[in-house]
Amino acid sequence: MRLLLLLCLLPVAAAAQTKADMQCKATGKDLIYDCVIRLARGGEPVNGAQLSVGADMPSMPMAHSVKAVKARPGKGPGEYLVRLDLEMQGEWAVKLRLAGPVRDQLVLHYEFDQRGARAVRRR
Repeated sequence: MRLLLLLCLLPVAAAAQTKADMQCKATGKDLIYDCVIRLARGGEPVNGAQLSVGADMPSMPMAHSVKAVKARPGKGPGEYLVRLDLEMQGEWAVKLRLAGPVRDQLVLHYEFDQRGARAVRRR
C-alpha cells in the first residue's frame, strides 16, 4: 500500500521541481557581472525567497571559489538580482541556495567572458 502511494506521488514531486535561468552582463569592471536570476517551481514564479549565490570553478576545485552573496528581489515575478565578482573568466558552477517559501539548492554551469555569461550545455 505504501509503495502504491509513493508511486502516485512521484509525478507530482517531479512537476514541482525548482527551475532557474540566469542572465549576466559584464559591468565594465574586471570580472564583475550583474546577473538576473529567474526562479520558477511547477511553472509558477518563485517570489519571496531568500536567495544566496556563490560560485566555484569546476576545473580547479577549491582553488577558485566565490563566497555566497545575497540576491535582492528584481522587478519581475520570480526575479532576483545579484552582482558576482569572479576571480577569472571561464566555466563556473553557480550555486543557488533558496530559503523561505521554497527550500532548494541548484547548481548552474555558466561560461563567463568579457561580455557576460552563457549557459554551458552538456550532452
